Amino acid sequence: MKNYLFTSESVSEGHPDKVCDRISDEIVDAYLGAYDQSRVAVETLATTNKVVIAGESRGPEDVNSEMMAALARKAIRDIGYEQDGFHWETCDIEVLVHKQSDQIAQGVDAGDNKDEGAGDQGIMFGYACTETPDLMPAPIYYSHRVLQNLAQARKSGAASMLGPDAKTQITLAYENHRPVRATSLVLSTQHLDESLSSQDVRTIVEPYIRETLPDGWITDATEWHVNPTGKFVIGGPDGDCGLTGRKIIVDTYGGAAPHGGGAFSGKDPTKVDRSAAYAARYLAKNVVAAGMAERCTLQVAYAIGVSHPLSLYVNLHNTGEVDEQKLADVLRELMDLTPRGIREHLALNRPIYARSAAYGHFGRTPDSDGGFSWEQTNLVDALKSAF
Repeated sequence: MKNYLFTSESVSEGHPDKVCDRISDEIVDAYLGAYDQSRVAVETLATTNKVVIAGESRGPEDVNSEMMAALARKAIRDIGYEQDGFHWETCDIEVLVHKQSDQIAQGVDAGDNKDEGAGDQGIMFGYACTETPDLMPAPIYYSHRVLQNLAQARKSGAASMLGPDAKTQITLAYENHRPVRATSLVLSTQHLDESLSSQDVRTIVEPYIRETLPDGWITDATEWHVNPTGKFVIGGPDGDCGLTGRKIIVDTYGGAAPHGGGAFSGKDPTKVDRSAAYAARYLAKNVVAAGMAERCTLQVAYAIGVSHPLSLYVNLHNTGEVDEQKLADVLRELMDLTPRGIREHLALNRPIYARSAAYGHFGRTPDSDGGFSWEQTNLVDALKSAF
């Protein structure tokens, strides 16, 4: 199909699942900040005035239960929850993090006769396309941007009547494989003023949505659904239980590309669920940035305890300017795809993960301190030279 509709959704940093992702990644950052070889796998659950943090770790003892609880409160406060049913200062926080299993460690750690192995088996995908400046699928890219802009307006006081919890969904019409207009816009956002109607909320949010989408994409025919169920005052974990790792399609490509199944948040970069997905995005983005294809999908596969990937698959979706098999070989030469190789190439052993917990792990601007290093396009010249 050349002409079709495609939809993606995003959720805000105050969505219950994203609150949990943020807390889990704050703990990952604390461990890596204290010791860059720490091992962490932490899950968070949040409900009405209750947060439970569980998992396993191996790292400095000063990253203890008290610190984890303090980090959770700080994250909740930054997101903006000061409500009767969920307040950063008064919610009960229980920490159930224990030592990492020695049997997992023996398969993952480097030894005298072997390199460090993958932290788990699994398949990971990376994707890039020419639909947006950051080489992301347009529906998920603009869904994220809408919520980011609304969060900024809420925190600055320009839209202080909005609450932290929100979801958006954008449907775009494609013509000849290119996005050309929005056919429908869905936004459900928490509001703190109980008297606001759905139309009142639309009046508040519509300018931010119009500023976010490209000129001409919103037309008179675009359908708007703002708070379609009515009032949305009780939000966040007080309205719905949250859990780490439940928004994996929001975290990646909005359904426009395959997903291997593993979540990212709460995991240190020895877990290939996270690091190999970042590497796959990095390689796919560089292929597209080099002008070798309009779309690129990569898959890598690993076995627990085994260092080298079992396979590397490249699909240019009939838009490629180069041979896919040769490209796969070149990519293997340009980047060491062992867990250690990925972490060193992208400098992942740093406290850079809490910022990735909301608004997508991909399509972000690389930070000067190494955050979102997988969004760099510094392989373009080497790729061009190889062909």
